[in-house]
Amino acid sequence: MPHDYTDNTRGIRLQKAMAESGLASRRTCEELIEAGRVTVNGTQIKELPAWVDPAQDAIKVDGEALPRTPRSRRGKEDTAIGKTYVIVNKPRGVITTNDDPEGRRRVIDLVDDNHLSRKRLFPVGRLDADSTGMILLTDDGELTHRLTHPSFEAPKEYRVTVGGTVSVEALEKLRKGIYLASPKEIGKSKSAEPPEGSAPRKKSAAKKAAPDAVRILRVEKDRGSGDRTMLAMTLHEGQNREIRRVLARLDLKVKKLKRVAIGPIQMKTLRSGSWRELSGPEVRKLRKSVGLK
Repeated sequence: MPHDYTDNTRGIRLQKAMAESGLASRRTCEELIEAGRVTVNGTQIKELPAWVDPAQDAIKVDGEALPRTPRSRRGKEDTAIGKTYVIVNKPRGVITTNDDPEGRRRVIDLVDDNHLSRKRLFPVGRLDADSTGMILLTDDGELTHRLTHPSFEAPKEYRVTVGGTVSVEALEKLRKGIYLASPKEIGKSKSAEPPEGSAPRKKSAAKKAAPDAVRILRVEKDRGSGDRTMLAMTLHEGQNREIRRVLARLDLKVKKLKRVAIGPIQMKTLRSGSWRELSGPEVRKLRKSVGLK
């Protein structure tokens, strides 16, 4: 008799079961399902919602089986036993995705430990190729979900160097927020971004972007190459290339962009291209910051 994966009494949602296995964030797991890359007991699942029993059902992604979760661990998503947490100081030009058809160097390639490199570690969020700084790699799916979902308001702190000086008026506009067009609208038209300071033309076409905090750290005076200003910016919800796009609306060109902290975890003295595992107290502090034990 065929299984009914639309029956919500079967167990938990498929994307949740995948995330709890350490595969990726729930959002990424949903994309894998909708792309037709997931099977349950040999049946391709392409539509959500779908419910599964992680202790009994054979879940596969691209033909590769995920580990089954014992019944005794169901509902205990607040456990970090057996999980791995690595932070990397990403250099410029390295990409954060684990799947790159172009064969470019990835953040995961910087982890040169044979034991860790064999694990299913995935980046939490992204930094574009031109940006540098802290990337967290983990197989903790629930933590990934909470750190990347805006409802949990996990802060990320950046150091941003822009050309020229930043006026008091520009800082005030940043703090109040600036409307940005959605990525789809940007692709349709170069003029998709609404005029600076104006409300969006349509709710679906623009979203207000405002940092949680922004301040000037220092101004560097240089007659030869021009003045530069370093800003400290904190965000808990990052739209696509949000910092660069917001500053561009104020005619401020980003020279350098570096992430220095995720939640309570700071990168501190970790050298560019280097990595380290988080300590037990750091893991507990990070999980506690998003409501996990």
